[in-house]
Amino acid sequence: MNTQSISTTTLPVSTRGIQLASRPDGAPTAANFALATRPIPELAEGQILVRNTWMSVDPYMRGRMDDRPSYIAPFEVGEVMEGSAIGEVIASRSARIAVGDQVTHFAGWREHAVVDAELVTPIDTGSAAPQRFLGALGTTGLTAYAALTDVAPVRPGDTVLVSAAAGAVGSVAGQIAKALGAGRVVGSAGGPAKTRLSLDEFGFDAAIDYRAGDLAGQLAAAAPDGIDVYLDSVGGELLRVAVAAMRPRGRVALVGAISGYNGATGEPGPDLYLAATKEVSLRGMLVTSYLPLSGEYLAKAARWLADGTLRTRETVYEGLEQAPAAFLGVLSGANTGKMLVRLG
Repeated sequence: MNTQSISTTTLPVSTRGIQLASRPDGAPTAANFALATRPIPELAEGQILVRNTWMSVDPYMRGRMDDRPSYIAPFEVGEVMEGSAIGEVIASRSARIAVGDQVTHFAGWREHAVVDAELVTPIDTGSAAPQRFLGALGTTGLTAYAALTDVAPVRPGDTVLVSAAAGAVGSVAGQIAKALGAGRVVGSAGGPAKTRLSLDEFGFDAAIDYRAGDLAGQLAAAAPDGIDVYLDSVGGELLRVAVAAMRPRGRVALVGAISGYNGATGEPGPDLYLAATKEVSLRGMLVTSYLPLSGEYLAKAARWLADGTLRTRETVYEGLEQAPAAFLGVLSGANTGKMLVRLG
C-alpha cells in the first residue's frame, strides 16, 4: 500500500466479516448470517485502514435485514453488514488521521475496515474506556439525551416512564431523567432480575415487569398520579398503557418499536382519540438528526460518568464469530446495558 503513514507491522491483505446470507422470515436465526473472508482493497487518497476492536449490535439493524423502504438502506444479501465500531488506525492516506489513532466509524461486522477518513471520529481513550464511545458516550447515550431534552423534554418534578430500563438506551435514559430534575422515574424491564437492577444500580424509583402481565395495574401502582413523559423503545401494549396513563399534555418520545420488529401483529396500538383529548404529543426521533448535540452531550456525560451520576453495564460477546449470537440476543432481551462484541 502506498500509504502516507503505515504501521511498523505487516499489514493484512485479507479480513473476515459477517455477511447477510439470507433475509429472515419472521425472527432471524443464525442461518441468516455467514462468516466470509475477503481481500482488503488498496487505500485510496483520504482513506484509512482500521483494525476493529469493538463493535455494536443494535435493535434497529433488524429492519435493515428486510428489503423494504426505510430511513436507512437495507443490508444487501451476500455483502458484509455494517454498524458502529471502534478501532485502531493501522494505515493512513489522510493528513487528518494518523496511524495509532483510535476512531469510531460505521464499518463494523468485520475485523478490518477501509474507511474514508472524513467519516470517522477520533476518540480520547484516556478519558474513558474505548467501548464507552459505543454506549453511554456514543449514539446510545445521545439517543436518551436527545429524547429527554428535545423530543419529549423532561421538566422539573415530572414523572417519567422508560421502557427497556435495563437495556442500553433505557438504563442511561432513567439516570438522565433524574439529572434533568424528574421527580419520579419508573422503568419497565423484563423479569425480576432486571427490574431489581433498574432499582438498585440504575436508580429508578420504581420498576414494572412487562413479563408479569397487567401492565396497566403495575403502572398505576408505580405512578398513581399518571406520567408526564414516556421514552418508548418497544411499542405495542406498553405504548398503549403509557398513553392511557398520560397526564394532560404529556409527551412521548418514539425511539423504537422492538415488539414489532419481527413482523408480529395483533398488539393493540395507543388510543389516539384519548391522546388527542389529553393533548398528548407522540413524536418520533432518529438519533442521526441530533448529531449536532454530540459535543454538548459528551461534555455532560463524561462529567456524569466521572462523578457517579451515570452508571453503565455492558454485555460482551467475544470474537467476530459471536456477532450474530450477540445480535439475536439483543433482539430477545438477553443483554443488560449495552450489547457489545469484542474483536481484539
